[in-house]
Amino acid sequence: MPEPIIAVEGLFKSYGAVEAVRGLSFSVQEGEVFGLLGPNGAGKTTTVEILEGMRTPDRGTARVCGLDPEKAGSEFKQKIGAVLQSTSLPDKLRVKEALDLFANFYTSRADTESLLKRFQLEEKRDAFYSQLSGGQKQRLALAMALVNNPQVVFLDEPTAGLDPQVRREIYDIIEELRKDKKTVLITTHYIEEAERLCDRVAIVDYGRIIKTGSPRELKHSSAGTTRIEVRLARPLTNGVLSTLEGVADCRDFEGTYILHSTLPPRTIVALVKQLEAENNELQSLEMFSPSLEDVFIELTGRRLRD
Repeated sequence: MPEPIIAVEGLFKSYGAVEAVRGLSFSVQEGEVFGLLGPNGAGKTTTVEILEGMRTPDRGTARVCGLDPEKAGSEFKQKIGAVLQSTSLPDKLRVKEALDLFANFYTSRADTESLLKRFQLEEKRDAFYSQLSGGQKQRLALAMALVNNPQVVFLDEPTAGLDPQVRREIYDIIEELRKDKKTVLITTHYIEEAERLCDRVAIVDYGRIIKTGSPRELKHSSAGTTRIEVRLARPLTNGVLSTLEGVADCRDFEGTYILHSTLPPRTIVALVKQLEAENNELQSLEMFSPSLEDVFIELTGRRLRD
């Protein structure tokens, strides 16, 4: 196994009494798309900012491209590209000017004309930053992150707040980066994003990694169960749903009951009978194949978006 291009060992970072990162350890191989998947506040952004050299860890080590992000200085900056959670440029800066400006910071530079074409910004080359849509601003941020032909690209929640169409466009760009053998570390709280884009995923919660593997491997841990989401006319308080035939796990999330069942048809029949016996009514029922959401629920007892 070659040396990882990103190596993190026992990373800790606190802000006053708040422990944002609590002993994170993981590694990323060159050319891999690696995801940190977890809810807001899980410590994902702090971890990425340490890897980018923007923050200093309290304890632990981090190396990117064989360098310490905190100490390597300009040599390190030449090797990475980054899209932060929020990118803001001067309103009167034009798109082509922004790319050319960022290109001048680096010794190795991509062709900015090619980047304009690649990110569908040719028609906006002379537009002011203030005139761009949210999706166009994010595409420009991605283009600027690649202007130095980086070895590693950090993408912190790159599609947060974007509409589904623009989100799919960003997905296509990230998949192109994989084809180009770029190493990408992406943070996200979107299940479908991690499942579609990532070669491997680390599930993060309260500053700790609770499980790591490929999306397929992680979902396989929930294989053999189907998620059934149920809403009832009246809440149940006696835990009876967990005793229904086939139910391996049952949790209540603010009136939505999530059952993981090994025998979905029998579980549903037993559920209907139980509701009839209690003179209760079924308001909705949905069934889902195993996903990373199920892995997160089983490991934490919470939904990823909570």
